Amino acid sequence: MIEKKLARLLEWKEIAPEVRHFVFEVDGVDKFEFTPGQFVSLTDNVNDKPIKRAYSIASPPFGNNRFELCLNLVHEGAFTPHLFSLEPGAEITLQGPLGLFTQPVPHRETLLVATGTGVAPYRSILKAFLKPGGPQYTLLFGARYDNLLLYREQFEEMTRQHPNFRFMPTLTRPSEGWTGLQGRVQQHVPLALGGGRDIDVMLCGAREMVESTRDMLKALGFDRKQIRHEKYW
Repeated sequence: MIEKKLARLLEWKEIAPEVRHFVFEVDGVDKFEFTPGQFVSLTDNVNDKPIKRAYSIASPPFGNNRFELCLNLVHEGAFTPHLFSLEPGAEITLQGPLGLFTQPVPHRETLLVATGTGVAPYRSILKAFLKPGGPQYTLLFGARYDNLLLYREQFEEMTRQHPNFRFMPTLTRPSEGWTGLQGRVQQHVPLALGGGRDIDVMLCGAREMVESTRDMLKALGFDRKQIRHEKYW
């Protein structure tokens, strides 16, 4: 039986249209320990019914009892409208950390492929593990519009600070001034791989992206042990 705890909302910030970054603290513990890439399960009563949903942790372990989430509002959803109605001080039931969407150890060159809020666990991974002299990381991140490239400024700052990090955003509906990659992330996977095969690949986001990219990688000769995935919708 997984232990249940209470998580208290400390603050939230809108980081894109209908996308919020939430900061929680876990009640009654000094440290909330987890492995970057894991998720938490949140439960609360909505219209007198208990609703449970899983969300990837978007922050590295801080060494304290805090964690962060990145959520988009699903208007017809059973739970996110409730979460978006919460104000600081509200409490919600927490289970976790959970999940195996984590990097193999020892870490080596890794391609991170994401759409939408599927970038959340990669923010956790990069903030925890991207180090000078460490393995190469490439983040291939797809969105419709440039204002939906979540945490864009943070990832761009990482490219300036770390020669071993590449940020490759791509848009399916770019504005006239966009000079970066265009189209779905799948079509840019070969470019991101650069011909390499001794690379771990992590896929997170839309089901269609995850499944088609996984099939592509297998066709390229990648072993299933090199590919980890998490489907969001």
